[in-house]
Amino acid sequence: MALIDDIRRKIAADAFEFSRHAVDRTILREISVAEVREAIAAGEVIEDYPDDKYGPSCLIFGTTQSGRPLHIQCSYPSRRVLNIITLYEPDPDRWVEYRTRRR
Repeated sequence: MALIDDIRRKIAADAFEFSRHAVDRTILREISVAEVREAIAAGEVIEDYPDDKYGPSCLIFGTTQSGRPLHIQCSYPSRRVLNIITLYEPDPDRWVEYRTRRR
């Protein structure tokens, strides 16, 4: 079963929460919960962090229905509640098609 499918199920079931950092970012960057849902629904895992210091996580790239690109880092869905760690609109100067980091 694909990681993104499990993440989508958690989002659809409202089994997710935002870290304090992620809440701050949503306010500063004017990203709504609806946009997070939309981006994950259309998203793909572009980076995997199985050894992240706070627990396994991954980076998702997706676009909202209005076409806004978003990166959303979240915990693996094996936890009871998915944790949204951080989120942002990726800088096109730092990403190739928002999927690969420029070197």
